[in-house]
Amino acid sequence: MSRKMLVDNGEVSQTNEEEAQYDFDLFVIGAGSGGVRASRFSANYGAKVGICELPFHPISSEVIGGVGGTCVIRGCVPKKILVYGASLGGEIEDAREYGWELNEKVDFNWKKLLHKKTAEILRLNGIYKRLLSNAGVKLFEGEGKLVGPNEVEVTQLDGTKLSYSAKHILIATGSRAHRPAIPGQEFGITSDEALSLEELPKRAVVLGGGYIAVEFATIWRGMGASVDLLFRKELPLRGFDDEMRAVVARNLEGRGVNLHPRTTITEVIKTENGVKVITDHGEELLADVVLFATGRSPNTKRLNLEAVGVELDQTGAVKVDEYSQTNIPSIWAVGDVTNRMNLTPVALMEGTFFAKTVFGGQPSKPDYKDIPYAVFSIPPLSVVGLSEEQAIEQANGDISVFTSSFNPMKNTISGRQEKTVMKLVVDAETNKVLGASMCGPDAPEIMQGIAVALKCGATKEQFDSTVGIHPSAAEEFVTMRTESRRVSGSGKPKTNL
Repeated sequence: MSRKMLVDNGEVSQTNEEEAQYDFDLFVIGAGSGGVRASRFSANYGAKVGICELPFHPISSEVIGGVGGTCVIRGCVPKKILVYGASLGGEIEDAREYGWELNEKVDFNWKKLLHKKTAEILRLNGIYKRLLSNAGVKLFEGEGKLVGPNEVEVTQLDGTKLSYSAKHILIATGSRAHRPAIPGQEFGITSDEALSLEELPKRAVVLGGGYIAVEFATIWRGMGASVDLLFRKELPLRGFDDEMRAVVARNLEGRGVNLHPRTTITEVIKTENGVKVITDHGEELLADVVLFATGRSPNTKRLNLEAVGVELDQTGAVKVDEYSQTNIPSIWAVGDVTNRMNLTPVALMEGTFFAKTVFGGQPSKPDYKDIPYAVFSIPPLSVVGLSEEQAIEQANGDISVFTSSFNPMKNTISGRQEKTVMKLVVDAETNKVLGASMCGPDAPEIMQGIAVALKCGATKEQFDSTVGIHPSAAEEFVTMRTESRRVSGSGKPKTNL
């Protein structure tokens, strides 16, 4: 008889008619950020833990592997390396105005950066494997699926199938890039392939208005390519603060990205001269690469979840309660596969709280309030808390908005015409800061500190009483004294966003 784990009123209770014997206390399917964190912390609590993941190998249309998951192998880390590389192009231009004599033409070696990027991924992949080993977690290289509420089958690369029983099973298989269902979609690529192109494209078309689309548009443009960015809304980055979205759009255009708002692709055609894109406005664009950055889907199709009875939502994500437990008491899920808030640090938090709940004797619910995040465009956008629109929707009273737009000191010498914009959204009655946004150099680094303040419930008065660091852009957050506008809230039910 399998052991049943229930979380009730903040207490963990266990029921069983007889003590069952399992190969592992916990078996994790997926060794990305959430899976590795949950495995290590569970092992530190004394659990016997196994984890499975496919080995790191070239992109396949069916399976994608690598200990470290999307973030390390084909997400945050390699993308940020490309952002650094692309940013240096503008830095070299600005350096001339600071006295650096660059008399010869500066060339960019894409293959060298690609080699460095791959070497770093392999290094991190090895570190993650050592983290598991040092924690006493047993790693199985292969693809896992459920065959019962307490049993996992692992298929190795040679086809050998191994079966393991576990008291608890954790699904942490993340998500994968989505391809739109349009004619010729096979001639486009996703962000997976974009990180490993053998040749740097001279012409690129990017479909999508989210952070991945915006980031790759600025990466390729920063490396010298001509870039056309197509998106369905009037502005990119739907869901972000509207004022900041407009700032990002201006920066994209200022950096030379061609914006196509309210536009999508109806067909992609392979030609001798490149890939032809036909838009819903009848426009034709010719490119070397067409990137589909149209969202991601939970990685659940190959897990055999329906046969075991694990409930999925309409997107294919695993449905879990506030403790990350599925409807099957022995099966849990964390990270992008649950489609809650799809960020690497959130997966880490969920993995940590899972281990505390199940093996640490500390039932813990992840807290999704005031989570900071960033769009690593050039320059970047970073936010924490509520946007102005969200604050208005949720508030019963007035909202005070403070904004600042200025030319960064660095730009005054280089002559770059690109303003930094900052924003604070404040509850007019309580004076509590509800949200903060910044678009400009170092925005993510600055916003991490602002996030601590919001997590502590800081008021605008406390921001104002804080001494700034001068000269810095960050000091503007504590010197915005004049209210830009005051708006009335609509008083709709509040939600944690």
